[in-house]
Amino acid sequence: MPFSNRNIPLHLHISYLFIGLILAFALLVGIVLFGKMSKEALDATNQRYEMIGKMAATSVLGVYQPTKTFVEIFAHHRITRASTLEERVESLRYLTTALDSIEPAISTYIGYESGEFFMVRKWQESPLLRQKLNPPAKTSWVIQSVNLRGNIMQGEYRYYDGQLNELERRIDPDYQFDPRPRPWYVSGWQSPDSAIATDPYYFATSETVGLSYSKKAAGEKAVVAMDIQMTRIQQALQQKITPNSRLALINPQEEILCWQLGQSISGIPKLRKNADGSMSLPTVSNQDARELKALLAAEANYSQHPAPLDIHGEEWQGYIARIDIPGGSPLRLLITSPRAELLETVTASRNQAMLIFTILLLAGLVAALKFSRMASQPLKELSEEAQKIEQFDFESPIEMKSRITEVLDLAHAMNNMKSTINSFLDLSTSLASETNFERLLERVLNELSDIAGAKGGAIYLPETNPQLLKAKLAVMDGSQLDMGEQALIMLDHDETVIARAARNGTVIDQLAPATLQQLLGSHPELNSTNTAITVPLKDRNKTLVGVILLLLPNGKVDTGRQALIEAISGNAAVAIENQRLILEQKTLLEAFIQLIAGAIDAKSAYTGGHCQRVPELTKMLAQAACEQKEGPYATFELNENEWEELHIAAWLHDCGKVTTPEYVVDKASKLETLYDRIHEIRMRFEVLKRDAIIEYWQALSAGGEENSLAAQRDAQLTSLDEDFAFVAACNEGGEYMAAEKICRLQQIAGKTWLRTLSDRIGIAHEEKERKERSPEPALPTLEPLLADKAEHLITRSTKEQMPASNPWGFKVKVPEYLYNRGELYNLCVTRGTLSEEERYKINEHIIQTIIMLEKLPFPRHLSRVPEIAGGHHEKMNGTGYPKRLLRDEMSIPARMMAIADIFEALTAVDRPYKKGKQLSETIRIMAEMKKGQHIDADLFSLFLRSGVYLQYARRYMKPEQIDEVDIKQYL
Repeated sequence: MPFSNRNIPLHLHISYLFIGLILAFALLVGIVLFGKMSKEALDATNQRYEMIGKMAATSVLGVYQPTKTFVEIFAHHRITRASTLEERVESLRYLTTALDSIEPAISTYIGYESGEFFMVRKWQESPLLRQKLNPPAKTSWVIQSVNLRGNIMQGEYRYYDGQLNELERRIDPDYQFDPRPRPWYVSGWQSPDSAIATDPYYFATSETVGLSYSKKAAGEKAVVAMDIQMTRIQQALQQKITPNSRLALINPQEEILCWQLGQSISGIPKLRKNADGSMSLPTVSNQDARELKALLAAEANYSQHPAPLDIHGEEWQGYIARIDIPGGSPLRLLITSPRAELLETVTASRNQAMLIFTILLLAGLVAALKFSRMASQPLKELSEEAQKIEQFDFESPIEMKSRITEVLDLAHAMNNMKSTINSFLDLSTSLASETNFERLLERVLNELSDIAGAKGGAIYLPETNPQLLKAKLAVMDGSQLDMGEQALIMLDHDETVIARAARNGTVIDQLAPATLQQLLGSHPELNSTNTAITVPLKDRNKTLVGVILLLLPNGKVDTGRQALIEAISGNAAVAIENQRLILEQKTLLEAFIQLIAGAIDAKSAYTGGHCQRVPELTKMLAQAACEQKEGPYATFELNENEWEELHIAAWLHDCGKVTTPEYVVDKASKLETLYDRIHEIRMRFEVLKRDAIIEYWQALSAGGEENSLAAQRDAQLTSLDEDFAFVAACNEGGEYMAAEKICRLQQIAGKTWLRTLSDRIGIAHEEKERKERSPEPALPTLEPLLADKAEHLITRSTKEQMPASNPWGFKVKVPEYLYNRGELYNLCVTRGTLSEEERYKINEHIIQTIIMLEKLPFPRHLSRVPEIAGGHHEKMNGTGYPKRLLRDEMSIPARMMAIADIFEALTAVDRPYKKGKQLSETIRIMAEMKKGQHIDADLFSLFLRSGVYLQYARRYMKPEQIDEVDIKQYL
């Protein structure tokens, strides 16, 4: 757009000029101030560089000069003339005192012309030193010596504590140290007049950097020396000028003695390994330190004063300080820092000044614009309010102060629009969030009454026949009216305002008291004429959902208010219809749940009410937990959704039993399947008895002696009767099967009977396939009286095997076979009537419960139904099934259901394998289960303290089962 066509208000021109002046002033002051502050910062840095160099030099002089002096005095000590180790040890206190007085000194020693060596070392902890010397506890001083014994050099170590008490001495033939070729010995031998210092080097033994002072003994053929660490100089290098400053101390060979590279690297750099295997200090040239290399390359420019240093376009400040070593070669201290960090404070001050100028600029701009905007301010505010409405912001009303009539009218209209939209949205949200149908009706009526300014009203909904309406709720002056008995309104023929509104749309009419009482019943509140607005409630398909009647006190209905009521009634109708559908779906789901539970109970005559009683007991225990004000369940509570979740889980906790064969659930004897196979066994005994009688007559006809044969026959018959009676008793499963009983069953099984007919004809193909696992014997054939045959083994199909992935996390041992119907195998079951396979099939119902429930698409608020329903056979100690969960891995409702399931099972009187237990015995058994961590101890205590056990007993147990229980002994 051309500049000439742009429209710029006057207040903006003034603002531009004002901003320009402030910016020019700020720029000029900033440049001058920043330059001056930068110079002052660099000057301060240069002074600090020089101060660090002087401090390092002072540290060297303060430590190394006394060391040099000591070595020169030491050269005149009598130890230089000592010829034996014991004579040298006499000077131990003198030497330790000297080492203590010179802090960085770590050892002093003497090398003799004969090759002998004597050292006193101050013990300092070092992994390498400990590995080499392995001193005893409390060691403070170590003597290392090599002494001439005859013609053999012998190494020896002596260890002393802080009071110079000898702790231990060791002879080490492998310690052969000849001092004569050592640099310190050679240089000291050549320096008889004063002590001389070696160049700094790496002390491999103590893993530090230092140097040695040495001097030839006065008039003797020996050299004395002392080792000094460079700790003082290293401490000086730890003074950081800036976070990324580089400091390095180097010797004349440019070897790095110690350095500080910013915040990441400090101390002694990594050593170099030489060709002969020895270690030496690295040089600057072979390190990744471009700043130090650049500084050394231009050393002449930085040896007098700090100066700028350019490193690949990056500005640094550099300085090289000379550090003189008494009696030795001088060292150099390299210092360099990024100029950006040196000027960081100055830059921050500049930025702060710029911020202050910016604030002043904005303040001036606000002042310039203030008066120019006064005239347009009301319209601007209205524009902002319109934007708030666009953004659905209805929190505050529109309040406008202006002398312009049109502006005030517009503000009033916008405020009414804002309030109307806000009320509409609040009601829509409120209706959509309500999940209880009865509360929804009450909220719809109350909200519409508030919007219309009505003093009361009623909601009419269809009955089973959609052409018949009935008042479901009526409210007058904030109180709900008792509807009592009332006539149904027929939409086709009735002429009431309700029927007319349902047929034709909104109706506004005056209703006399008699008409009101006909519609709402006889109430004192309805003794005057009221204006009624009656609005049909229709869903998104324009289907009639109901009719709402509102009674207005003033007799007038605002047109805009009527339109709002009609609009809101559409939302209300959708909300009512949705909640009705949800309620119907829930009712249908509840019916299915109870249908499944009822089918499970009806499937077995012996568990008639289990699926119905467990939910009741579970919810009683949950209610008791919710009522607790103290203890572990003081904060436990269930909301409406969680109660629904618990209800469904409790009713479906045994839904997996639909997969359990009825004959397994009801198995009352060991040989029972679809029928009790004891009858087959009895028939075999009958055959053997007939055979005994036939053998008697055959032998008698062959001329045998009658009395003898009769006695033999009677003995056989008696034995068979006793054996069968024993087998029949074992089949009942009422007593424990001891080893001798099993042995007798095996003896009975060894008896045979003669089969003359094929057992492979006239049978189903599956049974025939099982028999064909073994070849058919020739007839007639002898059969055992009790048999475990291959045909008795029912294999598991692929569908009935646990998948390898086991996505449910089951931890159960699955028997190899689906069923083992071996006669001897089942009769030998030690306890009860169920074999291992049948007991697994019984327990498998909980596995199937979890699998079935996890396949259902439960909504989010019911997502824990499988966990709650599937955990009632778990134990708190992790030995339950099917997942072996621990207590903390189970939800509280799941633990509640475990208690309810056990209590109901123990007290039930409809089980085939046991009688219902007395109340006291049940509590005692469960107390033992609590001790064994089978059930939750806290919940069991609540179960007793709250009286839930007694409440349930009085409702569901037989009177003769209910006896006195002293619960104190179990708490």
